[in-house]
Amino acid sequence: MASEASSSKTRLIAVLLDPGSIGRNRPDVEHERDVAMFDLIEDNQFTLEAGPEGPYRLRLGIIEERLVLEVQDEGSRPLTSMQLTLGPFRRLIKDYFIVCESYFEAIRTAPASRIEAIDMGRRSLHDEGSRLLSDKLKGKVALDFETARRLFTLICALHWKG
Repeated sequence: MASEASSSKTRLIAVLLDPGSIGRNRPDVEHERDVAMFDLIEDNQFTLEAGPEGPYRLRLGIIEERLVLEVQDEGSRPLTSMQLTLGPFRRLIKDYFIVCESYFEAIRTAPASRIEAIDMGRRSLHDEGSRLLSDKLKGKVALDFETARRLFTLICALHWKG
């Protein structure tokens, strides 16, 4: 699955999720992934700190319990590949999925106050995951908070096997 947008020197113009890393999910999970990909391409700040300048294409996947980020130039030529261990993300991703399940269930039957409380918890975990991702990429990739949030959503989508 890929998305594209216009170019600039400090942004992603395409994101591809490794098809071997994602499984089929419920429509609400797939929708959240698709929205994150669309939003990421529409508005992001992403720069390789060691250069070269972008625009960039990014491929995300999971190989042997590691998150793999393959960065390519606009012409799809490889620039760099980074691997991050998923260990520091495991508890956070597990908790995020539990809260998301509660949220998706609540929106069907719960009062608005309950939905809002669950959503606050979901956002808090999402923010924590975004900060962790930014920390792990420090010195390699410069990105803004919203880009980190959308990438964290996609990492969760890769981790979720339905």
